[in-house]
Amino acid sequence: MRADYHMHFEKGSYDENWVEGFFQQAQRLGMDEIGISEHSHTFPEFKELYYKDLILDDSYIGKFQQQWLKTNKFKYTIDEYFAFMAKLKKKHNVKTGIEVCNFSDQDAVGKILKEYPFDYVIGSVHFLNGWAYDSSEIMAQWDTQDLNDVYEWYTQEIEKMAAAGHYDVLGHPYNIRLFHYIPEFDATPYLLRAVAALKKANMVVDINTGTYYRYPIAEITPYYKFMSVASKEGLPIVVTSDAHKPEDCGAYHDEAVTYARSYGYKTTIRFTGRNREVVPLE
Repeated sequence: MRADYHMHFEKGSYDENWVEGFFQQAQRLGMDEIGISEHSHTFPEFKELYYKDLILDDSYIGKFQQQWLKTNKFKYTIDEYFAFMAKLKKKHNVKTGIEVCNFSDQDAVGKILKEYPFDYVIGSVHFLNGWAYDSSEIMAQWDTQDLNDVYEWYTQEIEKMAAAGHYDVLGHPYNIRLFHYIPEFDATPYLLRAVAALKKANMVVDINTGTYYRYPIAEITPYYKFMSVASKEGLPIVVTSDAHKPEDCGAYHDEAVTYARSYGYKTTIRFTGRNREVVPLE
């Protein structure tokens, strides 16, 4: 099955004419099904958690992140999201997902998620100690970090999310390579810990092309060393584009499938109402 479950409407609005482009592109690429996974920062239900976890002081990081939280964030409730998706489901084969950041208060996250019938929930590490490390505007912070610390922090966040039990998929694993800060040390011990946590939590790996076409690293995430460990442990996968605009739906899907097949993968996961079906990888 050809599917793409990691996409966002945030660059536009809940306008049927604008989002129709995602479905048109999916049709052009022969996609059998797509899913929308709106970021948790779309929804005011998560607002307090962002203000609790992010650095928001007078540092250059804090000032940027203060403005980030005020720009195109928290503009639709989760109920409004489901109402809009219900309209789309009348015309299209589409699943309703969500991508949730690695908040410190996982109990609060669980209380929010349990109220809604998502088809799947992606958990993604987007912050390290309150720093939005994937923001190019504050990329200079990378020059001040020890990569051993970064890998330790990132791995700890995966372990915390997996232990919480709220998530079906880990989004873009180890995208900490995105600005081409590559460690000289062997990161395998970190990867083994992360994969063990994911396996225990029965989570799926997101093979994500967003880092290939949107970031300097220009590689599909997760990178080859993680894929080697994950495949040996039999972790299931989905192939996604992380599209933020219609023309990126399904971007580099065939390349990602080829990448997955090189590690022995022949199947992917189809989600419906948090239930899974193993289907052929196409």
